[in-house]
Amino acid sequence: MTASCPPPSTSESSRRDEQARALCLRLLTARARTRAELAGQLAKRGYPDDVSNRVLDRLAAVGLVDDTDFAEQWVQSRRANTGKSRRALAAELHTKGVDDEVITAVLADIDGGAERARAEQLVRAKLRREVLGKDDAKVSRRLIGMLARRGYSQSVACEVVFAELAAERERRRV
Repeated sequence: MTASCPPPSTSESSRRDEQARALCLRLLTARARTRAELAGQLAKRGYPDDVSNRVLDRLAAVGLVDDTDFAEQWVQSRRANTGKSRRALAAELHTKGVDDEVITAVLADIDGGAERARAEQLVRAKLRREVLGKDDAKVSRRLIGMLARRGYSQSVACEVVFAELAAERERRRV
């Protein structure tokens, strides 16, 4: 004789917990999310705070919701794919609801030299497609604007663009 499992509880509370959990799992299937993002989605759909907290605590306990891991992956991806600066990455993580301590810890590995090197890579890639000549001021403005939109400071953007423009002019002369 085989033992059968007891029937699932049909109480309203456990049903709401299960619906909230299913919603979170659907959202996490698409991409990783922060605890704050999931809490916002649950609140938007009318789940009470106690249900949200229980579900999110459980998901965190099993490792499906981890803001530190999310932040590390986010920074790695955004730096590699879009070339965002520390300042832009911090703003994005803050918008996603990541704690300031986590943001500081994750961005600690990015120093000024690494940030400048990434800005130089971005400018070099754009300069390869530019026609240099009498409109160098226009090219400079475009490149500085590109770096500014990625969160680089004006001083870093200007220094990098002017240095790379000079190097590109020299390279094309040879």
